[in-house]
Amino acid sequence: MGNRYLWLALCVCAFIPSMLDASSDGLLRINVKKRALDINNIKAARKGDKYAKRLENRFVGLGDSDADAGSVPLTNYLDAQYYGEISIGSPPQTFDVIFDTGSSNLWVPSSKCIFSIACYFHNRFKGAKSSTYTKIGDQLQINYGSGSISGFSSKDTVQVGDLCVVDQDFIEVTKEGSLSFVIGKFDGIFGLGFKEISVGGLQPVWYNMVEQGLVKEQVFSFWLNRNEADEDGGELVFGGVDPKHFIGEHSYVPVTKKGYWQFDMGDFLIGNQSTGFCEGGCAAIVDSGTSLLAGPTTIVTEINYAIGAEGVLSSECKTLVNEYGDMIWDLLVSGVSPGKVCSQAGLCFSSGAQSVSSNIESVVDKENGGVGDSVLCEVCQMAVIWMQNQLRQAETKEAVLSYVNKLCESIPSPAGESVIDCNSLSKMPNVSFTIGEKLYTLTPEQYILKTGEGIAAVCISGFMALDVPPPAGPLWILGDVFMGVYHTVFDYGNLQLGFAKSA
Repeated sequence: MGNRYLWLALCVCAFIPSMLDASSDGLLRINVKKRALDINNIKAARKGDKYAKRLENRFVGLGDSDADAGSVPLTNYLDAQYYGEISIGSPPQTFDVIFDTGSSNLWVPSSKCIFSIACYFHNRFKGAKSSTYTKIGDQLQINYGSGSISGFSSKDTVQVGDLCVVDQDFIEVTKEGSLSFVIGKFDGIFGLGFKEISVGGLQPVWYNMVEQGLVKEQVFSFWLNRNEADEDGGELVFGGVDPKHFIGEHSYVPVTKKGYWQFDMGDFLIGNQSTGFCEGGCAAIVDSGTSLLAGPTTIVTEINYAIGAEGVLSSECKTLVNEYGDMIWDLLVSGVSPGKVCSQAGLCFSSGAQSVSSNIESVVDKENGGVGDSVLCEVCQMAVIWMQNQLRQAETKEAVLSYVNKLCESIPSPAGESVIDCNSLSKMPNVSFTIGEKLYTLTPEQYILKTGEGIAAVCISGFMALDVPPPAGPLWILGDVFMGVYHTVFDYGNLQLGFAKSA
């Protein structure tokens, strides 16, 4: 859009009615709608290889500013619960969008989307009806596990609450290749990540808010209401924080890589016991477009065991414990570096490269450069971590092997959900994330997803397995389950993240 449209856009924006209550503190508040959670949504969010692979692909290029933007996948929006309203064009055309800190593009369906069923179930943008619209026409595609979306770039005026962003890049989607979008409650995605991961290098809306002087501070913050009985889904605040949304003070950690909102996370605890997995540090992402908590399979397996989740029996894991358990134990007790145990046991084959497992890289010496395609190699590396943790507690060999054997039954299944007995929540342990030397604890009521009441109640673990290889991994994704408990501040000006207990 040329400068000749700027004055017109400003005039039009001046007459667009506010979607929010007037604020005297200079903050823009976006009322967030909450989608009711049901069992089908939970199952879809945990749906096996495609979802896990999509997340893995999404973060493999983490922090690479020169990465191919067209290869950046989206998160699993099928299970994203929180969305809000924006408008595009003059006069405004309204859309419900997911406000997603895990991506950077704004996209909505186009009126030119005529061959995708999903487009007919949602609002579609009609450029011909906007006096401030300009078609750029660059063809863009965003790939993800179960399909892709594609379309072309355009510019127009975007209204976000009281803020009117002129000359804004966005994607008009002409093809939606997934049935996920047919049943989705949202029309499009409003990315709040960094420009480094923007598909096509398009300018994110947040960047224009800052550059056009529309926000008081270079900060936005999320308050997500986890009270299922409350119709109020929460609030997204641009330009600062609302003190009514949190208790106490925020603790801040620096953003370690621009792209996603990434930071360094320390140890993960189940109950009061360290898992030892992230003692050397793990990368973590705060992602408002993901409902669940995603973490390395090794730790999610221990969580499943601790909370009594029913996983799929892994015959390979039990075979390893029965045939190699004694050998692994003896090697660890004799002082062999954990990173060399699986190679010396003949389960991983050394070639001087990185270990086949992405997990063990961060918790053991990097001396073992095992490479192989054996499932037993990966299972061995998990078993080493489990045994090492038990050795620290001075357990006997028999007790340790029995414990590892039970963990085999709790290895999360990529193809299904981990069901929990809803009556056993009071017996489950708390879990804690170490962020900036401070513990952030979640209770079972907070990390277990529940839908239905009485005999119809179903409870499912809010954790899913995600294995990302180095250098991007090991990786945790803290989605809405975490953000609902801890009010989160995204400080763009100072490149830091802040967490405080939600009010």
